[in-house]
Amino acid sequence: MNIVDSSGWLESFAGGPKAGFFESAINRVADLVAPSVSVYEAFKRVYQQRGESEGLLAVALMEQWAVVDLDSTLALSAAKILVEMRLPMADSIMLATPRLIGAVWWTQDADFEGTQGVRYTPVR
Repeated sequence: MNIVDSSGWLESFAGGPKAGFFESAINRVADLVAPSVSVYEAFKRVYQQRGESEGLLAVALMEQWAVVDLDSTLALSAAKILVEMRLPMADSIMLATPRLIGAVWWTQDADFEGTQGVRYTPVR
C-alpha cells in the first residue's frame, strides 16, 4: 500500500516538477490509501488557490481510494510519534498512518528523509 503526502497530491494536481515521483505511487490505484488529514490539507490548499469547485474535484479524486479516518487507535499512535519525534500534529498523523496499516509514505518533507517506511524526494 502507498500513501501520498498532501504535498505530493498538490504536486500531481499542478503538474509540478516532482509530479512524476508521486505519480508512480498515485497510478497504482489498487494500492493507494489517503489519510483523512491529506484530504483536509489538499482541499484547503486547492480551495485557497482555485476555489471551492476545484477543491471538491481534488477531494473527489482522492476519495476514489480508501480513506483512513483518524480514529482513537491512530490518534494514540500519532500522539506517541509527536512526543518522540517532536513533530507537528499533522505530520505525526501522516507518519502514524502508514506505520499502522503497513504502507509506504511518499513525501517531499525533509523532516522525513531517511525515516523507515518513507519514500522521500527533495523539493528541488
